[in-house]
Amino acid sequence: MRNRRAALAAIAGAASLALTLSACGQSGEGGSKEEAGDSKGGTIGISMPTKSSERWIADGKNVVADLESKGYKTTLVYGEDDPDQQVSQIENLITQGVKALIVAAIDNKSMNNVLQQAKDANIPVISYDRLILGTPNVDYYASFDNEKVGELQANYIVEKLGLKDGSKKGPFNIELFAGSNDDNNTRYFFGGAMKVLQPYIDKKQLVVRSGQTKLTQVTTLRWDGGTAQKRMDDILTSAYKSERVDAVLSPYDGISIGILSALKSDDYGSKDKPLPVVTGQDAEVASVKSIIADEQSMTVYKDTRELAKVASNMVDAVLNDKKPEVNDTKTYDNGSKVVPSYLLTPVSVDKTNYQKEVVDSGYIKASDLK
Repeated sequence: MRNRRAALAAIAGAASLALTLSACGQSGEGGSKEEAGDSKGGTIGISMPTKSSERWIADGKNVVADLESKGYKTTLVYGEDDPDQQVSQIENLITQGVKALIVAAIDNKSMNNVLQQAKDANIPVISYDRLILGTPNVDYYASFDNEKVGELQANYIVEKLGLKDGSKKGPFNIELFAGSNDDNNTRYFFGGAMKVLQPYIDKKQLVVRSGQTKLTQVTTLRWDGGTAQKRMDDILTSAYKSERVDAVLSPYDGISIGILSALKSDDYGSKDKPLPVVTGQDAEVASVKSIIADEQSMTVYKDTRELAKVASNMVDAVLNDKKPEVNDTKTYDNGSKVVPSYLLTPVSVDKTNYQKEVVDSGYIKASDLK
């Protein structure tokens, strides 16, 4: 390992110029090109899940920019929510001779074979935001405190319903949604939320009228808003003939938008039928606008600019035979090893603080929220 890293360090350490990303092809791939001079920085392969979410587009751009500022070339690909396509793209990156890989997995259990190829080629792998499972060939993990995300969402619900301070006893009706069943983060988000919600459910202060409380019952494949909308429609039809939904645990903004569409189709949001508390995650523009309009209640803001820095710093450290900075060496067991991790802190955002957190920080332009 030390000999390999030393060799890679000789390549990375000679980098002298920043390089820019050039787009190519409908495959979602990007290539980077030298602007001038003879840059000897290695090429880093970056594999992102999809362009259907503005969050992942931003992640890709941020990772590219940070790596190029360190003198590396980059090749960015998007798998468009197709696990087989993502694996094929990563195989191509390995064949092209990238010096390291940053991978945000679509299906976190589909990477075993391709990451063995990376290992055989002495290519270090950084798992980006979504932990890759079932393989020892993941060197480091860069993410947020995923359990904390769920806790923030659930605490917001119980506070807004008046359960936290005891001002109200309920019962209140709540429905539960979780992310994709092939994303390891899903169980952390849901687990964090249920740690807060379960005591109230046990005391019948919160009632899940659909009866769907197990993680296996509430997942949303590929985090798809349309899938969530259909499920919410079905729940409203079967379990809420005269009753009202008071809160919906939603793990992600795109899912929240789908849930809100179903609710509004059932006359929620009218004068006599207020919208329930609806959570979210990622501070996407559409959802921040929805929060401003008093529809979605909150989102969990995760500054992906900082996540990009963490991932690129990990790559830079590994390629220069240094140990990357980590702050968690116990939590993230992928079934084959405990992956050393660096976790960033998420922030709860609603109408009271969106300006400070996401606009004043430059994460979202004020003009985009008009």
